[in-house]
Amino acid sequence: MQDTVTDVGSQISLDVIVQGIAQDLTDLRSGKISVKDAQARALLAKQYMNGVRLVLNARKSLEQGARPVAAIGGEVA
Repeated sequence: MQDTVTDVGSQISLDVIVQGIAQDLTDLRSGKISVKDAQARALLAKQYMNGVRLVLNARKSLEQGARPVAAIGGEVA
């Protein structure tokens, strides 16, 4: 059974990352963090999202070429 997009998002904690980015913006606007801190955090978030993109593209690529494996007795698992 394939995971849904929601399952993949949960596995890689996308909701936590998005909430963190939103909190960073709120903190920047309220003066709790500096522009330099916000830029550093944004660069980290960008790298994380690039990693997510690579994972999703790799998964898609692997799934496209995947075929069911015949189980013992010729049944498809």
